[in-house]
Amino acid sequence: MLLRRTGVALALAGLLLTGCGGESEPEESASGLLERARTTLDEAQSAHFVLDSHNAPGSGTALVGGEGDIARPSSFEGTLKVVALGSTLDLEVISVDGTVYAQLPFTSGFSVVDPAQFGFGDPGALLTPGTGISQLLAEAESAELGEERRVDGEVVREVTTELPGDLVGRVLTSADPSRPVQALFSIAASSGHLRRAELTGPFFSAESDATFILELSDFGADVEITAPAVG
Repeated sequence: MLLRRTGVALALAGLLLTGCGGESEPEESASGLLERARTTLDEAQSAHFVLDSHNAPGSGTALVGGEGDIARPSSFEGTLKVVALGSTLDLEVISVDGTVYAQLPFTSGFSVVDPAQFGFGDPGALLTPGTGISQLLAEAESAELGEERRVDGEVVREVTTELPGDLVGRVLTSADPSRPVQALFSIAASSGHLRRAELTGPFFSAESDATFILELSDFGADVEITAPAVG
């Protein structure tokens, strides 16, 4: 009988503890998660990014991919994949304090270039609050929580949303800025880091959609970027 009473008492104690302190915290909203990711990105001193695209053109002039490091206040170093001159080129690009340098095809050194002639803006500004990637998070509309999954051992939460086309056009490109862009963000639940952004819209043609996929990693890594010799 004593054992039975003890078992009942333990069960009641467990119920009381569950009722008092076992309640789970309310789920973070989609807008709250986007705001946390924006703040975290604006505080990052550096990041590594990989850019890919689907349904990109095979002619004309356009940025279609790339990989590199971004560092504050306004530096970039990496390789950008550009469609130009009837072929796909891998341009070695360095940007420091608003000046963009590229090693052009058939040259052995860097030259100062206007990145617009190759279909992209200053990659050194991608981490700049108000002009870089984080403004996509700040201006997201009709955000909704999506699936939760694990990427490289880290739990990320997806957020689906819509972005103003003219805003995306300023950060990346757009053939029709009046049309909104559909976005799928993957944000690390614990750290708030934006790990992946999948954007679909009229980037290269007003008549058909294409997709950019941006992946970010190595936040806060020790990155040192200096301007190259020109010649």
